[in-house]
Amino acid sequence: MFHYTVESSKTLEQAIEALKENLKAEKFGVLWELDLKEKLREKGVDFDMPYHILEVCNPEEAKRVLSENALVGYFLPCKLVVYIERGVTKIGMPKPSALIELVENEVLKVIAADIEKRLTACVDKSI
Repeated sequence: MFHYTVESSKTLEQAIEALKENLKAEKFGVLWELDLKEKLREKGVDFDMPYHILEVCNPEEAKRVLSENALVGYFLPCKLVVYIERGVTKIGMPKPSALIELVENEVLKVIAADIEKRLTACVDKSI
């Protein structure tokens, strides 16, 4: 499976705040946050699902993977999403290990597995 998604008992806002705090502890900063529902509304498009996209980065890890292969930048920054589907708050992300398979580099696979482990732990602590 290309993604890791969990359900949370928290509200959307609580889950986002918890996720940000847990990411900070792992030295991942939120570079950008998009409230997709609001952005689409601004553009005249009705979209009822609360859906937030967070782009996150750990600068040291970014340097490490880009130094190994510049094509990995196509996958950066890492994306995490928090949304409500059928009344349930969900937190998820594409798995770095799944994305890195496209590059076919054993060193990067090890790095991606470590990053994935750390990000999934942040997600799990946020539920």
